Amino acid sequence: MPFPLATPLPRRASVAVDVGGVAIGGGAPIVVQSMTNTDTADVLSTAEQVRALARAGSELVRVTVDRDESAAAVPKIRDRLDKWGVAVPLIGDFHYIGHKLLADHPACAEALAKYRINPGNVGFKDKRDRQFSAIVEQAIRWGKAVRIGVNWGSLDQDLLTRLMDENAEKGSPLTAREVMHEAMVQSALLSAELAEEIGLPKNRIVVSAKVSQIQDLVKVSCEIAARSDYALHLGLTEAGMGSKGLVASSAALGILLQQGIGDTIRYSLTPEPGGDRTKEVIAAQELLQTMGFRTFSPIVAACPGCGRTTSTVFQELAHEIQEHIRTSMPDWRGKYPGVETLNVAVMGCIVNGPGESKHADIGISLPGTGEAPSAPVFVDGKKVATLKGPTIADDFKKMVADYIETRFGRPEE
Repeated sequence: MPFPLATPLPRRASVAVDVGGVAIGGGAPIVVQSMTNTDTADVLSTAEQVRALARAGSELVRVTVDRDESAAAVPKIRDRLDKWGVAVPLIGDFHYIGHKLLADHPACAEALAKYRINPGNVGFKDKRDRQFSAIVEQAIRWGKAVRIGVNWGSLDQDLLTRLMDENAEKGSPLTAREVMHEAMVQSALLSAELAEEIGLPKNRIVVSAKVSQIQDLVKVSCEIAARSDYALHLGLTEAGMGSKGLVASSAALGILLQQGIGDTIRYSLTPEPGGDRTKEVIAAQELLQTMGFRTFSPIVAACPGCGRTTSTVFQELAHEIQEHIRTSMPDWRGKYPGVETLNVAVMGCIVNGPGESKHADIGISLPGTGEAPSAPVFVDGKKVATLKGPTIADDFKKMVADYIETRFGRPEE
């Protein structure tokens, strides 16, 4: 059995889709998106959360459009964001009555950059194709993109039943799980083909198939990738809370991205009570950055600590610098072009400290247990200073700030 490649496979060829000025697929960088959890009818709270998500780096933000009040709020949210200078495109998430809401609220249809349709609950029986078609026709009218998003929790039951019946008649039937995989793939692709037949061009269609188990997501996404060239959105639905959600999403998306599959991603994390929604954006960015696909923010390398590093100074310094960088990045993107490529090392003892610091753009090796209370600082691979005394942390933070200004600051005109 061959060993896996050390570098990702070439990106799967997909049709480029423009979503409010953001390119998905067609070789464009993998896009990070997220979704609000506010009541969309609450214009101010939703706009504020969209702004926070965009500031954290979400390039597309989805909002729930579930009733007349939320549909009426969408253009007001768009207006408020525009006044704030927040240009992030909005995606409308429609279920059950999306066809009616788009028809009754043309300002909502116009304000959104993309409509998300779930073919499993867009309508039932004889209404399904008619209501699906109505949404697609609105997208055509307003020049919008559509994501056809299948979810295993709301899979088209007629399609699943038909495939189950056909499978039962086979001499070597598939497992129920395999039939479910096939139903999800067919639901996504048949719906996309129907949208094209209605008149929506392929370059305005994104597909996705979301499940909550890693191996199911890998299988279904690989099948869609193999059978089509539609732009593909990835996400592990109901991933969970805390480390479970982070690990599960990272494993699933990492496997697919390594195979060249995926044009846009979302981490569907359950926030801790009172937690910050932007964590899902940061997680998605960190996955893409650590895998080498994109660069969003300077990397702070820090050792895990051991018996040599009983002092907490290096932990506190690494945390302070990481948080300072994260909160500063929205402003730094314009002020310091290229700062996202910066590498900082904060090491806790002499074992790997000097070596790691030399490999970073700027790094410090703090004294470990029993070591002399001095901290060598390396800039661009060369030792430039040795910090001592109680102000080591503050002195190093100032050196980082000076380095950023010197290397990435724009010359004054």
